[in-house]
Amino acid sequence: MPLIAQNHLQFIIEIALILYAGVMFVLNIVPLSMSIVLFISLILCIGFTLMFGIDSTLLLLQMGHFELTHSFGPIALLAAVTALATLPIMKESGVKTDSLKRFVVLLIILITIAGGLMHRSFLLLWLLGLLLGYFIISKSFRQKSVFTLKKVLLFAVIGIAGFGSLELLSRFLEMPVLSPFLRIFRIEAFADPSISMVLKNSNLLGHEHGACYWADQCLNGTDGYITLPMSLIISFGLPFPLFYGILVTKKDVIDYMLPGIFGYTFDFGYLGLIVLLIWCMATFYLGFRILTVYRDKRENGDKRFLGREAILIGSLSAFIAQSIVGLFLMNRSINGTALLTFLFLGALIGAHIMSLKTE
Repeated sequence: MPLIAQNHLQFIIEIALILYAGVMFVLNIVPLSMSIVLFISLILCIGFTLMFGIDSTLLLLQMGHFELTHSFGPIALLAAVTALATLPIMKESGVKTDSLKRFVVLLIILITIAGGLMHRSFLLLWLLGLLLGYFIISKSFRQKSVFTLKKVLLFAVIGIAGFGSLELLSRFLEMPVLSPFLRIFRIEAFADPSISMVLKNSNLLGHEHGACYWADQCLNGTDGYITLPMSLIISFGLPFPLFYGILVTKKDVIDYMLPGIFGYTFDFGYLGLIVLLIWCMATFYLGFRILTVYRDKRENGDKRFLGREAILIGSLSAFIAQSIVGLFLMNRSINGTALLTFLFLGALIGAHIMSLKTE
């Protein structure tokens, strides 16, 4: 593969390799005590609360908005679950965590409200990630199972209440953009022809010639339906096909209306989808395997990896939640800037292997 990427896929692979190398270097060079990890997590949670809050306020005031939850929702989830993971570690060390736990829960509630107002897909990712986080924390610290009937019902009630409140708010303010039902109706209208387009035109390595928006100029794959942030591509001066202005509606057919398995199949072919699924499963396995090693070391009195253990729990919860939502519900959750976030979380999980190799 040439050093300078020739298409979107090569650019994604190159950025992924750079992220893996960079994150592995930083994670294993910077000292990450539990107190430092907790401090960074709380700062990030406060920052995302403000960012999502301002963005949602701009949306309600109809003054323009930035839709930050797509890009940074998984990072906010990483910070929140990491903060939650430090609490049982501190409790095991004899530190009182009641007031800290209340503060973390308050931030989680605020992020839920602010992010949920912006995107319903974020609300799904957020609740799923928190549930996964609680489950992983309970297993890592040998607590009682998180999947009690009471807690499952609580999360279900929170989800129903959240979507119901958004629907009522959208009707009260006469703002259809807030309505969960609007998204369902849009998917109902566009999903069938979009799926038909993907299934009829996808092949092993991409799609049939002329199937994409560029028609005869289409590259038969890697045509920009799956891409890294447009600003990143432009800043490097790469001559890749990009969707501007009204052309975005042509990309939305796949980017916004279909699950990621269809978007990645159309742009990178069935082989690209298989590679993506293998990478996701390998990252899941590696994360849980290293987490087991961290737990064994902690239980044997080794306190060197407490901060890394909390980070791994947070990144694993966020990565799994983003994988499920992006692959099986909405492609945009792992596309564009969200794809950069997705690669970063994968790198953050994989980087832990060097901690054990260099021990």
